[in-house]
Formats: sequence, structure tokens, C-alpha cells
Amino acid sequence: MPLSLTARVAENRHRRARRHRRLIGLLLALIAAAFVLTLLLGQSFTPPRDILRTLMGEDVPGVAFTVGQLRLPRAVLAVLAGVSFGLGGVAFQIMLRNPLASPDIIGISWGASAAAVFAIVVLGLKGPSVSILAVAAGLGVALLVYGLSFRNGVAGTRLILVGIGVSAMLESVIAYILSTAPAWTLQEALRWLTGSVNGAQLAETLPLLAALGVFGGLLLSRGRDLEALRLGDDTAAALGVSVGRTRVLVIVAAVGLIASATAISGPIAFVAFLSGPIAARIVGNNGSLLVPAALVGAALVLVGDYCGQFLLPSRYPVGVVTGALGAPYLIFLIVRVNRSGGSL
Repeated sequence: MPLSLTARVAENRHRRARRHRRLIGLLLALIAAAFVLTLLLGQSFTPPRDILRTLMGEDVPGVAFTVGQLRLPRAVLAVLAGVSFGLGGVAFQIMLRNPLASPDIIGISWGASAAAVFAIVVLGLKGPSVSILAVAAGLGVALLVYGLSFRNGVAGTRLILVGIGVSAMLESVIAYILSTAPAWTLQEALRWLTGSVNGAQLAETLPLLAALGVFGGLLLSRGRDLEALRLGDDTAAALGVSVGRTRVLVIVAAVGLIASATAISGPIAFVAFLSGPIAARIVGNNGSLLVPAALVGAALVLVGDYCGQFLLPSRYPVGVVTGALGAPYLIFLIVRVNRSGGSL
């Protein structure tokens, strides 16, 4: 007996949900494998038994420092920063229905970077003070771009163009500050600007974990409203979504994630930009992009950092690796969007 239309729709929905869960499982398996690899292999191989003993709190000679102080904090920060960049970036892209609407492009990352460079070079600050200033500046730039692009609502293209202009001004500010920086702070500022998880410490990942719990939880709680916004503001409003309120909440949460991650690891180039489109290619029409994009971001930073440290002729920060991947894709995406008006 053939299924009714309602039954076929329900079956199709369940099939997409199962596929979505399988894809998330595969991404989690990839991240877990990469995480274990970073603990096992570096300039030397560490036996899994010694790693487990170290993680259980034993003081294994040599391994306690290599794994507990170097590899483990680095891997944890890479995962948390990648999740934050991926989740925040795809939220902007979904909300504005444009794959170019990334925090890398519209100035938010540059706002946090300019504040951090100013704090390091001019104010002589370090540690949490730099992070707090970077988060505040990221939120401020987001409000500025939103305000300048608001005219009977916020159009995605207008916001992107305003963001590009603000980014250019902030890049000029950063260049000026660096040109006047003394040698002892210039190196630190340049390292931070590149985007790196070098020298990570577990203690400094706790604020990022807290930000991910608060802002990431807020974004995930608005997942259905975001999916409705992909259909257009009018359609979302007809479905009962409070468009203005949802936009404000999404912007605050996404900027909080991006600025918090940037404050800890620096502006790791193009992770927020790449994660959403890659997740969209993987998931297709089989569910929300929020969690898949977050996992793709974690994989990009984790694998990119390992490649930059051990698989290239010289050692490079992860921002150099992701920048080399992201720049060609940005050109390709601009050409594709220009020709077809494509969306995420």
C-alpha cells in the first residue's frame, strides 16, 4: 500500500535527520583522530600508555612536559578556537544569506585585532587585559558596521560593503601602530596578528570555553529561527520569527564567539569564512549548518596547526596555513557569487 503524502514527508525528514547525525558523527571521529595524532606525534613519538598516565595525573618524566604542557593545551585551544570561529562565522552567513558575510570580511576580526595591537604596543598590556579589550572592540565594530549599514533594515550586501570599508580603515590603524612599535613589542604583536596557538596554556582556554558555552548555547537555541531567516525576512516573519530580535541576538552571540577566540589565539585567517561553505557542501539539505560548521572549524584549526608545525619545510603558525587555503577560495567564491548570485 503506497504511503500517504504526509507519511512520505515524515519519512524523508527522518532520513535527512539520520544522514545529518551520521555526518556529525564522521566529523567528530575526524576531530578525535586528529586530536589523538597531535598528542602522539610531534618531533618524537609518545606511547599511548604514557599519554594516558599523564592525562590521569601521573608525573611521567619527559612526557608530562611534552604532552601536558605543550601538545595538550595546544590541541585543546585549536579545537575551542576552531569551534568558535566556525560557529560564529556560519551564523553571519546564514543570517545574511551570503557566503561572503564572514567576520573576516566585514571587519569584526580586524576590530579585535586593532584593539589587541593597541593594547600590546601602546598600552603595554598582556594576558587577560588584552583579551578583554579585544572582545569589547569586536562588539563595538559590529555595532558600528550594523549601524552604518542600517536603512529600513539591514541588507546583506550593504553590510558587507560597509564592513570591507571599516576593515580597510582598521588595517591602516594596525599598520600605523606597528610602524611605530618598539622592537620588544613588535614581535609579540606580529605573532598575535598571524593567528597562532603557540604557547597555549590550559588556564587561558577556560575563558574561551565559558564564552563558547554562553554564546554558542545562545546561537544553538536560535537554530530554527536562523534556518527560517535563510528563506528571507518576510517568510521568517510569516513563520512567527521575530526577525529584528533574532538578528540582534545572533549578532551579539556570533561577535562574542569571534572576538573571544580572536582575543586568545589571534585572528586565525579564513576559518570563520571557510567553515560554513565546507559544511554546506558536506551536509547539503540534511539539516542545520551550525554544528557541522563548528566541527569543520575545529578540524581546520587542528589539522592546519599540525601541518604548519610538522608537515611543511619550515614551521608556520596555523594562520599562515589557513590563510593559504582561504585566499584562493575567497576569489573563487566572489566570482561564483558575482555570476550567479549564489548563497550558502
